[in-house]
Amino acid sequence: MIEVKVKDEALRKAAGEGMDAFVGCFVTAIHDAIGGELTAETMAQLNADQITLLAWQTLHEEVMDGGFVQLIHNGYGPFIFKNPLAKALKLWGLRDLSKLIYDAHTLYNKYGAALEKDCTEDEFMALFEQYPEFDDFDDAFVEQEEQWTSAIAHYIDEHIDHFATIQ
Repeated sequence: MIEVKVKDEALRKAAGEGMDAFVGCFVTAIHDAIGGELTAETMAQLNADQITLLAWQTLHEEVMDGGFVQLIHNGYGPFIFKNPLAKALKLWGLRDLSKLIYDAHTLYNKYGAALEKDCTEDEFMALFEQYPEFDDFDDAFVEQEEQWTSAIAHYIDEHIDHFATIQ
C-alpha cells in the first residue's frame, strides 16, 4: 500500500473553503501519491475507499462537464460501470447515487460501444441528440450533486484514516 499524506494546514484551509475543497484535498493527495496517473499498477496500491473517491471525482468532473455521454465517450465507462463503484457508494450511504449509477449502467451496456468510438467534434456533439436517454440521468446528477458532495465530505471526515495520514 502506498501512503497518502495530507498536511494538517492544507486540510484546515480546505475545510474552511467548503466541501468541494475538502474532498478535493484528499483527491489531490491520492493523485500525488500515485504520481498523477491511475493505472492498474497504481490502483493496486490504493485501498477501496481511495479508489472509490477517485472514481467519484471522475464521475463528478465528467458528468458536470458533459454528462454521461461525455463520460462514456472519454473512456471512463469501464472504470465507473464495470467496477463496484455503485456498491461502494451505497455502503457510504449514498443510495440515490448508487441507484443512478446502476440505472445509467443499463444504458452504458446498450450504447457504450457506439459512444466510445472515435469521432470528430461535430460527431461528438451529435451524440447528445442521438442518445437523449441519458438526459434524465444528467439532470438528476446535477440536481443532487451538492447533496452527494456533502455526503462524501462527511464520509471522508468520519473515516479520514481510510483516505490519508494527516501530518
